Amino acid sequence: MPPVADRRRAIDAATRIYIDEKPLDMSCLAQELGVGRATLYRWVGNREELLATVLSEATERTYRWAIDRATGTGADFVLDFVERVMRTVDASPPLRALTKREPLLFTRLALMPGSIEAVSARIMAEMLEREEASGALTLALSPAVLGEAIVRICDIHLYAPLLGGETAQIDTALDLVALLLGVTRRPG
Repeated sequence: MPPVADRRRAIDAATRIYIDEKPLDMSCLAQELGVGRATLYRWVGNREELLATVLSEATERTYRWAIDRATGTGADFVLDFVERVMRTVDASPPLRALTKREPLLFTRLALMPGSIEAVSARIMAEMLEREEASGALTLALSPAVLGEAIVRICDIHLYAPLLGGETAQIDTALDLVALLLGVTRRPG
């Protein structure tokens, strides 16, 4: 196992590359960090694993940001939160650059079970559980199952352009989330 500080340094450098909307090149990253490629791979795994880590951390930051800003209680809170996440992700310049440059890689990382989905589903479940525990929301499914379902619905509709659609289908996703929560969404 690499020292935590070395792994963190590599992830932070890769995150800066992502935010700068540049391609992640492992040779260049290793050179920037002053290590060999083999060392970099020991620290962070392969390029796909490193990119998944960068995107998972970005996902967590976006979810936490949206939770802090969402308003209302119960289903209204959940829908406001989901809408904030989806609109923020849809408008993200680094993510747009990545999906334009490497659509198949991004599709595989974002839509298949893995670290990005795990982070999204975990935070969604935590938020649903909190709203249910407060008495503001009654769930027909466990928070974990419902959280995963909501994440998958949102991902498919958010990344519709990568799957052949013209634009993200955020309103459709929100209508489906409302249905899962047993409410009717008020037009925004």
